[in-house]
Amino acid sequence: MKLALKPLSVIVLLSVVMLSCRGQQTDKPPIRHHFNMNFQERFNAQQENPFFEDGMAMRMPVEGTVARGNLRHDVALFEGVGEDGDYIDDIPVDVTRDFLYRGKDRYDIYCQVCHGGTGDGQGVIMTGGYGYVPAPTFHSESSRNMPAGEFYSAITEGIRTMPSYATQIGVEDRWAIVAYIRALQRSQNVPEAEMERYDLDLAELQRIFDEEQVRAEALAAARAVRGDDEVSVERGERLYIQNACQACHSLDGRDLVGPTFLGLYGSEREFTDGTTAVADEDYIIESIVEPGALIVEGYDNVMVPYTHLSESELQSLVEFIRSLSDE
Repeated sequence: MKLALKPLSVIVLLSVVMLSCRGQQTDKPPIRHHFNMNFQERFNAQQENPFFEDGMAMRMPVEGTVARGNLRHDVALFEGVGEDGDYIDDIPVDVTRDFLYRGKDRYDIYCQVCHGGTGDGQGVIMTGGYGYVPAPTFHSESSRNMPAGEFYSAITEGIRTMPSYATQIGVEDRWAIVAYIRALQRSQNVPEAEMERYDLDLAELQRIFDEEQVRAEALAAARAVRGDDEVSVERGERLYIQNACQACHSLDGRDLVGPTFLGLYGSEREFTDGTTAVADEDYIIESIVEPGALIVEGYDNVMVPYTHLSESELQSLVEFIRSLSDE
């Protein structure tokens, strides 16, 4: 007589057998389905590898290797220059409303503290009396004519005392900032005839502007009162340090970004337009407050105007530079 087990009985019996295995120990080695993955022929970091002549197990990537996603062959996008190596005029990204607002957001975080909310170079760092090199305004003729790629390059590489922001700001965000700077330039340089097309109270805008001018003049007058009208070599040397002139102008004869101050006073200067002049008091002051007027041969026009300096401060700088020629 055969015993027939029903399917349900079989399932119950198997379940009991399987549960009875829980908690049991064995001295047998575990089953390894891929034994060679546990014991593979490989080298740990810094381990010696006799296969190579230099014995190094850790190898440098093959020359020319580029990580996936890092092939930056689009030089316009990643470097801001064209195939000829010149800065590009156009932004190589679609400029949309969202893109501009992204640029404003990044500008307010990274740029406003120095360049100001409107791009006039009057950020809190510049107006707080901290002694930083003045940030340039974006509303000068030279800034308005600057190619978009040059703004991008300044953000990426840094310029003068401004550091590189490449690690903080991504590529597209840098272009978004450039787009927003262009928007600021247009907003602050709209012809009156164009403004009349919109519903604006031009008289009220003029009144606000006049009030700002009065405040600026009052601030300058207050500085002149408290600011000492002292003119001395010692004060000029302090100003040389406070305004970070040493970043571009040495005192030991070395040419940096700009000419050395050693022996500058009284020397003859040759300019890119073919003219020459003696570096006297008037020339030095003009070079400080309007550096783009005369560019010395062999140097680029990269200095920002130091229009925040008072007359006595300018005179002190002249005396300090003169002292370097008298020694």
